[in-house]
Amino acid sequence: MRKTNRQVLPCFVNTYLLRPNDLIFQDDSKIQNKNHQKSKKYILKIKDLEEDEKPREKLKKIGPQALSVAELLAVFLNVGTKKEDILSMSSRILKEYGEKNMISQTNPSTLQKELDIPFTKACQIIACFELGRRFFQSNNGGLATIRTAQDVFNYLKDMRSLPKEQLRGLYLNSHYQLIHDEVISVGSLTTNIIHPREVFKPAVEYSAAAVIVAHNHPSGNVKPTKSDIKTTKQLVKAGKIFGINLLDHIIIAGNNFKSIPVNYFC
Repeated sequence: MRKTNRQVLPCFVNTYLLRPNDLIFQDDSKIQNKNHQKSKKYILKIKDLEEDEKPREKLKKIGPQALSVAELLAVFLNVGTKKEDILSMSSRILKEYGEKNMISQTNPSTLQKELDIPFTKACQIIACFELGRRFFQSNNGGLATIRTAQDVFNYLKDMRSLPKEQLRGLYLNSHYQLIHDEVISVGSLTTNIIHPREVFKPAVEYSAAAVIVAHNHPSGNVKPTKSDIKTTKQLVKAGKIFGINLLDHIIIAGNNFKSIPVNYFC
């Protein structure tokens, strides 16, 4: 692998020096009643729709802007499987994996396994988003800048309602700009062992100066587990070996988040 000169970001970043009282944040306007029981939604199938309401027909008649993300994905995937209608599959994929998570995934075998979809469908999804990435590489909109735990929470808002636990890696350059976003693992950290090389491999590949990891707690409990803290310690030690600092480890639980302050382990 080609060696590149990389500027290492210090662990003690002013905006990441969190006081104990700063660790838990809430968005009160979006807190839901815990006792509220959500009714199970029925996902419409293609056969349930009127002819002009089917994704391809709607695209032809009105245009792509009128289609939902699930409908656009259904058009791209074209057909479903014997056990799952294409619209049902598209809706499930987005619900279980999250839009931003799916965009950052580049391994079709991983996508096939985690979503229980045919390999060809996984390849189609990855090819679709790779085209999007290439088309917009020259976009002058600029890179997202992440300097605080709040910035991480805002950027990863799609993780708030995911039904499965996921570990995400955010890779920054020396100006704290996001240069890569990757789903590292899907599954509980207690059952799915996270090896530091899986976290730092993309950092080396993309010449990142620092890494921020985040994972969600579908249970809604924002408190770090012993496993969360142990994983953080291991990543801090590994980062010192690679010369790439772990700036933060964020836990997301619904509308709350908490930072495991990595400076404790520096």
